[in-house]
Amino acid sequence: MEACPDTRPGLLDFKQVVAMGVGAMIGGGIFAVLGLAMSQAGHAAPLAFALGGVIAWLTGLSYAALGLRFRSDGGSFTYLERAFRHPNIGGLGGWLLLVGYIGTLGLYAYTFGSYGAALLGSPGASAMHHLLASLVVLAFLGINLYGVRETGTAELIIVTVKVLILALFAAIGLETLQVDRLLPVLDRGVGAMVMGAALIFVAYEGFELIPNAVNEMEDPERNLRRGILASIAITVVVYVGVSLVAVGHLTPEEVRRYGEYALAEAARPFLGRAGFVLIGVAAMFSTASAINATLFGTARLASAMATEDDLPAVFSLRRRQDNIPWASLILISGITLVFVNLADLTLISSFASSTFLLIFFAINLSAWRLRAHIGLRALWPALAMLLTLASWAALMAWLWRDDRQSLRWVWIFYAAVAVAELAFSQRRWIFSPPARRRGG
Repeated sequence: MEACPDTRPGLLDFKQVVAMGVGAMIGGGIFAVLGLAMSQAGHAAPLAFALGGVIAWLTGLSYAALGLRFRSDGGSFTYLERAFRHPNIGGLGGWLLLVGYIGTLGLYAYTFGSYGAALLGSPGASAMHHLLASLVVLAFLGINLYGVRETGTAELIIVTVKVLILALFAAIGLETLQVDRLLPVLDRGVGAMVMGAALIFVAYEGFELIPNAVNEMEDPERNLRRGILASIAITVVVYVGVSLVAVGHLTPEEVRRYGEYALAEAARPFLGRAGFVLIGVAAMFSTASAINATLFGTARLASAMATEDDLPAVFSLRRRQDNIPWASLILISGITLVFVNLADLTLISSFASSTFLLIFFAINLSAWRLRAHIGLRALWPALAMLLTLASWAALMAWLWRDDRQSLRWVWIFYAAVAVAELAFSQRRWIFSPPARRRGG
């Protein structure tokens, strides 16, 4: 007899699940890294975003199958533990995810503050910028502490507004494209396009948070896979359309001049000052919803890790009446506030892209190893592994060629994460007991 879907009050419905994924992806990424993608890939920037979307789509198949088989707030952390015998692998993956998410939260808050300050006439790293960046983190901390249903409703409203604004930008901009700025498509070669996709891959980070809420959504057998794939598809369409308009309206010199404001400036030729304001508002909506969705999933990841003894026990504290991980939410928000006000976000963006490419490679490897248990064809995770590893190698090559200082810091961060995991878990890398299986 077929089980009835869970429709308890307060659970996330399909629209809210999709909104959570779209909100986490279409955040600071498209606004902060569009200029970088155009500088690296040239006319092929839309293809770079499309390639990133293909990698995300294939990886989404792995996440959907794993999420339904292992229903845990721990998401990627749990899947790694189930796929590999060595207990430190899941722990290292969890620590990397946690640091990567805090980095992206900082990126989103920074972008929110920079656009907000520009709209208020105080561009640059001003006091207004820092104030707005801090306030948006605190605001969504409050919303996430209030309740799950309220978090999903807020996400649905915000995502609807920002997608409509970006769709309007793309629709109007496509009518006034300067075709000569789009040709030849591969003006800098295939390699530059692949490298561009690797550099901006952090823009697709977010969909993997959906399985973290599998126990808080209606009818997950139906809504989890559909929600992941629908959110990725919507994001790819938006990214390709927006980047196509930007390439068709800005010269390379203008891209270098405007930097993180490249997208807003791309609206000026056909929308004037109103276009700059419109994109500025969209940026603030986008980054706000990304903070909301990322904070929602990251808090549950940290709580699950603490339950499995991979983080201090304080992260596992939940409110009795609604199971909200309040301590995890507060601690992650506090660390993010330090990040956004002190850190070099260019470095954090490179670190985040590298980290999520590595994590997605590991998750696809997990899905391939567990394919018989999760009902997934071997072809899809194998192809996803190939693409994620190639993209990560392209990113490392770019850092080696153009920014070796950032490359050194990326590896210092990785070494620090490894030391933190091994020190906290008090397990030796080689001699820890392989039979230990946590989380049931």
